[in-house]
Amino acid sequence: MGDPTAAPFEALEQVPIVLYTCLAIVAIAVLVVAGILLLGWWRALWHNWITSVDHKRLGIMYVVLAVIMLVRGFADAIMMRTHQAMALGEGSGYLPPEHYDQIFTAHGVIMIFFMATPLLFGLFNFVIPLQIGARDVAFPFLNNLSFWLTFAGAILINISLGIGNFGRVGWLAYPPLSGLSGSPDTGVDYYIWSLQLSGVATTMGAINFLVTIFKMRAPGMTLMKMPIFCWSAVVSNALILMIYPVLMAAYIFLTLDRYLGFHFFTNDGAGNPMVWINYVWVFGHPEVYVLILPAFGILSEIVPVFSSKRLFGYSAMIWALLVILVLSFLVWVHHFFTMGAGVAVNTFFSIMTMIISVPTGVKIFNWLFTMYKGRLRFEPPMLWCMGMIFTFVGGGLTGVMLSIAAADWAYHNSSFLVAHFHHTIIGGVVFAYLAGFVFWFPKAFGFKLNRFLGIVSFWCWFVGFYVAFFPLYIVGLKGATRRMQHYLDPSWQIYYIVMVAGVFIIAIGILSLILQLILAIIHGCKLKGNLPVGKADPWGDGRSLEWSVSSPPPPYNFAIVPQVSTTDAYWQMKVEGKSIKTSDFQPIHMPSNTAAGFWIGIFALILGFALVWHIWWLVMLCFIGAVASFICYSFFGDHDGYYIPAAEVQKREEAFARIEAKGRKA
Repeated sequence: MGDPTAAPFEALEQVPIVLYTCLAIVAIAVLVVAGILLLGWWRALWHNWITSVDHKRLGIMYVVLAVIMLVRGFADAIMMRTHQAMALGEGSGYLPPEHYDQIFTAHGVIMIFFMATPLLFGLFNFVIPLQIGARDVAFPFLNNLSFWLTFAGAILINISLGIGNFGRVGWLAYPPLSGLSGSPDTGVDYYIWSLQLSGVATTMGAINFLVTIFKMRAPGMTLMKMPIFCWSAVVSNALILMIYPVLMAAYIFLTLDRYLGFHFFTNDGAGNPMVWINYVWVFGHPEVYVLILPAFGILSEIVPVFSSKRLFGYSAMIWALLVILVLSFLVWVHHFFTMGAGVAVNTFFSIMTMIISVPTGVKIFNWLFTMYKGRLRFEPPMLWCMGMIFTFVGGGLTGVMLSIAAADWAYHNSSFLVAHFHHTIIGGVVFAYLAGFVFWFPKAFGFKLNRFLGIVSFWCWFVGFYVAFFPLYIVGLKGATRRMQHYLDPSWQIYYIVMVAGVFIIAIGILSLILQLILAIIHGCKLKGNLPVGKADPWGDGRSLEWSVSSPPPPYNFAIVPQVSTTDAYWQMKVEGKSIKTSDFQPIHMPSNTAAGFWIGIFALILGFALVWHIWWLVMLCFIGAVASFICYSFFGDHDGYYIPAAEVQKREEAFARIEAKGRKA
């Protein structure tokens, strides 16, 4: 092993909470694997999921990964806030400083890169081809490979929980603390290689979806007839293509510093840590828009459905997205107003930060005018949307406060900043993504999640957020800094105790979400996985093409590729009274499944682990294995695909037509 400064199992031997957590994870994994084998599900799991290139199944797997990482990252949040409630005085609390630092680093990295991003790509995968009238994405194998590389990165970062340790440098890993002198152990190496895997996967996914949207839209669907969610995906993925290469380049430079003694970010050898800070925030602030713009798209799909009205200001919404695309590259310096850029630079970026709030405000008014005089139905997806609008506006207002360069000298690196970040990410991104998850769940599985538990989940998240984070604003204004392991002012403790109460209220919301999924799994088990064909539009007022096919959709999505003539394509079909075609079908070509993506992901996981521990023979072996898997797929894989017979298509469409006819009579 190549790291003499950190014993591989030191944390397991010296920190009981790590040992018990790892034992629990191993026990759960063993039980899951044993259950799959005993129930005889392994073959179906392999053929229908692990090797699948179906965009819908891959989207579901992304969402499953995101939910697991949500629980993992939230466990870190509970530990941090509970510790801080007890951390009055030096040496107080129950977490040692180095363990606390690892927890807040892992929390940020997991929540951004392995919860929010996979959830985003899960929704992209499932919804976008259906919304544009396509039968799959442009590059199905690349889609499968992207998922397994993301999975490999998520597993690698969690291996650090028990073998070695994780970084103690925060989710953005500022040098020189992240350099070899500041972090000589394995923590930053786990950080680098897990995020490199995630970054490669995310970049490939962005290419895939941009090509899919630009080249595979249904006949008649011009760019100005696309659903807003697809437009938000275009802008989000364009941002990914511009910023993720910057982040990956920064990681390569940091790797060279740590592995080969280079001096890109050191304080000697002509290096400069400020170069890293500029790199990481050129990525970091547009990354916020990578996450939040699809959230805007989700609301633009849900609000019209539950208002029974078309979206107000469709064109204005698109132009607002494009303006944000440009302005998002002109605001990154507001993250370090206090670092000596000068009055002229700070003034420019302060003004740009204020201006970018204008196109964001356009969307808020569009949603409000869509709801105005509409027939509102407060189903769980709409509740999440209402909560998002209310909360995100508040987070935006605190962002305007932080955009004032002079005031930022008081706010910078304080808990006020942490509260603002969570105000926008939880209130904007998480609330909207959960709205989309609940909204499209019946399209994926043919039945809705439990409504009562959905309402409980929303209100616990909504109330818990304000209880957990508004006290953080207060202690930030009192002088509490971010990443603070203990404090000396006894007047602060009551605020941290209130924060813990808020965190546990949110925990009830997460448990309600998990219970919804457990009930859904039980329902699926009763049907032995054979979900019946359900009605196309379970919410009743669907407007875009995904609601024109059965729930769950057939493998081919559309028996006949639709002809689009207006923005709300499915709504127009209903207005015109178009019936479902039940005859004269042609065989439909589909791509074949492949195991290549899975094996490349496994080789990449072991490769990353070997690089962390400097096991060079294993590095070479896994690199050769990954390249060989790719070459074997290229030359010997099944690229011809297969055809779904016309008779099978007709059988499915006839069953779907009967369900729809029964629904209309009811």
